[in-house]
Amino acid sequence: MTRTKLRENIFLMLFRKDFYDDEALKEQLKLFDEEIKGASEEDHEYICKKASEIIEKADEIDKQIDEKADKWSTSRMGKVELTILRLAYYEMKYDDDVPVSVAINEAVELAKKFGGDTSSSFVNGVLAKLTDEE
Repeated sequence: MTRTKLRENIFLMLFRKDFYDDEALKEQLKLFDEEIKGASEEDHEYICKKASEIIEKADEIDKQIDEKADKWSTSRMGKVELTILRLAYYEMKYDDDVPVSVAINEAVELAKKFGGDTSSSFVNGVLAKLTDEE
């Protein structure tokens, strides 16, 4: 499975986070993992591990997003955009295998695919502010 496809599956898995409590989320993640088509066992492990790590750090990530997103808070953001921002921020800050420019580009592409008309520019703008903090 390509990195882009892996990332898309991580996004789809993470998207469930804000709709379920912790116990139900575990079941949802398990069900989603079983439905991923064309993934090797290694791909399944990668997707589940990365999604779990992002969920564990979600409060910390949201705090950083809240600090940089002018006039927006994570509680007001669309779930698609918020999920993409969480994934991209995680990759930018915690995943040494993903260059920052790749994380941003892939996030913008996810926003184009899954978000609304202005999602990609919103995601790009917030991520640009998050990279300014370095």
